[in-house]
Amino acid sequence: MAVTNAEIAAIFKKTADLLEIKGENPFKIRAYRNAARTIENIGKSISDLVKEGYDLTKLPGIGHDLSEYLKEITTTGKFSKLEELEKEIPPHLVEMLAIEGLGPKRIKTLYEKLHVESMEDLKRAANSKEIEKLPGFGPTLVKKILKGIKLAKKAGERFRYDVAENYAKDLVEYLKKIEGIIFIEVAGSYRRKKETVGDLDIVIAAKNWDEVTDHFVKYEGVKEVVSKGTTRSTVILKSNLQVDLRSVCEDSFGAALHYFTGSKAHNIAIRKIGVKLGLKINEYGVFKGSQRVAGKSEEELYKSVGLCYIEPELRENRGEIEAAQEGKLPNLVTLDDIRGDLHIHTKYTDGKNSIEDMAKAAMDRGYEYIAITDHSKRVTVAKGLDEKRVLEQIEEIEKINDKLQNITILKGIEVDILEDGTLDLSDEILKRLDIVVGAIHFKFNLSKEKQTKRILKAMDNPYFNILAHPTGRLIGEREGYMFDIEKVFSYAKQNGCFLEINAQPERLDLSDIYVKMAKDMGIKMAVSTDAHNIFSLDYMKYGIYQARRGWCEKEDIINTNSLNSLKKLLKR
Repeated sequence: MAVTNAEIAAIFKKTADLLEIKGENPFKIRAYRNAARTIENIGKSISDLVKEGYDLTKLPGIGHDLSEYLKEITTTGKFSKLEELEKEIPPHLVEMLAIEGLGPKRIKTLYEKLHVESMEDLKRAANSKEIEKLPGFGPTLVKKILKGIKLAKKAGERFRYDVAENYAKDLVEYLKKIEGIIFIEVAGSYRRKKETVGDLDIVIAAKNWDEVTDHFVKYEGVKEVVSKGTTRSTVILKSNLQVDLRSVCEDSFGAALHYFTGSKAHNIAIRKIGVKLGLKINEYGVFKGSQRVAGKSEEELYKSVGLCYIEPELRENRGEIEAAQEGKLPNLVTLDDIRGDLHIHTKYTDGKNSIEDMAKAAMDRGYEYIAITDHSKRVTVAKGLDEKRVLEQIEEIEKINDKLQNITILKGIEVDILEDGTLDLSDEILKRLDIVVGAIHFKFNLSKEKQTKRILKAMDNPYFNILAHPTGRLIGEREGYMFDIEKVFSYAKQNGCFLEINAQPERLDLSDIYVKMAKDMGIKMAVSTDAHNIFSLDYMKYGIYQARRGWCEKEDIINTNSLNSLKKLLKR
C-alpha cells in the first residue's frame, strides 16, 4: 500500500519535534516543518509523484536532501533518521505534543526538571502542582494541560475522515482484484461521512469467502491479524486502524449494509417500526415469521417499513425517520451543484500557486467563478496584504479576467477580525472588493462575552460577507473558541451575512450539528476549500459531506448560485 501524504507529513513533523526536544539546529527543524506543511496541502500523492519520476525539488520547501528522504519513505515506508532519533529520546514524550500549549521546548523542560516521560507522569505532575513551580508554567497552563490530556486520548481513538479514506479506497481496490465479489461497500461512520472514523467496516457478498479472506489478511498494510473466521475477519493496520471484513449472502447484503452503516440509534428506531408491523429486522434481512421478505438492498429494507430511502449521512436519529414518514426528507446538495469556490489563497500570501493557476485549475473542475481571498496584513506569518498590495492584486485580477474566458475571478480578502471587532483593512479598500471573508486567527482565549461582541461588531461592517471557519476548531488538536453560537448565527441572518463550511479536512468547520442549526435558522452558507494550492481545490467534497450531514440542500449553499445571483446575495 502506498504511503499516504498524511503519514509522510506525520513522519516529518515527528522528526522536527524530536529534533527540537533534543535541541538541534532550528533551521533544520523549520525545514522539516515546512516540508510537512507542503505535503499536507499539496492534494497530490507524493508516492504517485515518486513513481512518476517527478522532480520533487520543484515543490515548495523541498530541497535535494528532503527529496531523497521522501523517496526513502515512499519506497520503504520507513525513515532511518527518525528511527535513530526514537532510540535517543523516550518514546512517550512524543505523545505529549498532541496537547495544546505543550511545545517541544516545554516538554524538554518537563523531562529534564521533573523527569516526566509519559502522559501518566504528566497528569501526576499537573495534579500535584509541581508544574506550576517551573518558570513559564502557571495555573492556566496546567488547566490547559489537564484538558489536553483528555482531548489527546479522545483524538487517539479516531482517524480524520480524509486519512481513513485513503485506507478505505486502497483496501476496496485491493479486494476487488479477487474474482467472485458480487457486492462490496465500506459501511460504518465512514459511509455516514463523519468527520472522524474509529474503524472501518467492509461488508462483502462473494462467491468465494475463503479466497477473499485469505487475500484480505495478506494486505500489505496489515500489522496484526486479530481474527480470521467464516463470516468475519479483523486486522489492525500499521497505522493502528482496525478493519473488519464481514461476509454476507447476496440476498442479505442490503440488510447487512444498513446494519453496519448505523448509526445504532437510527437502526434501533427502524427496528421498532418493524416490530409494530410484525417484522423482525437484523443484519440478515427483514423477516415476517421465518420468511425473509426484504434485505437484498437498502431501498427494499426501507420500503418494507413504509419509508423511502434515507441517505447514509442523515442516519443519526435526528429527525430523519419522521421526515421520511412525512415525505419531507431534504434533497441533499451534491458536489455537482457547486459552481465556484469562495475562499482561495495564492502566492500573494501563503498559497503555492498564482492567481491564474488557481483560476485555470478551477476551470478544469467546471467552475463558473472563484474568489481570491488572501490574508490581510495582521497575519504577518503568511505575508498578509496591506492596502497597497491589495490594490496591486485587484489590478492583476482585472487583467486576468480580461484574458480568461468561461470563469470570473472575484476580488476578495480573508480579512482578520481584530480583538476589538474592527477589520484589518480600511473600508476604503474593502468596498473595492467583490467579497470579504472575515476570520479570527488570534486571541482565541477571550471570554465568551468578549469573543461574541468581537464577531458581532465585525458583522456590523457593511462590507463583511462570510464568517470563515466560524468556531476556529482543529479536529483532534484544538477545540473552538467560546462564543454565543445562537446569538452570532441570529446576527448573521439579521445582517445578511453568511457562514462558511470550511472544507479543509482538519477543520470541517462548521460541524454538522452547527450546519443543521444554521439551516434550521434560515441562514445560508458557503462551502469553501480554503485552498492554498491547485490540488486542495479537491477538498470541496469534504465540505459537501459536512453540508449533507447538516441536511443542506442546494438552496442553502450560496456557491451553488450563478455568478449574477451570487453577486446579488453578496450585496448587503
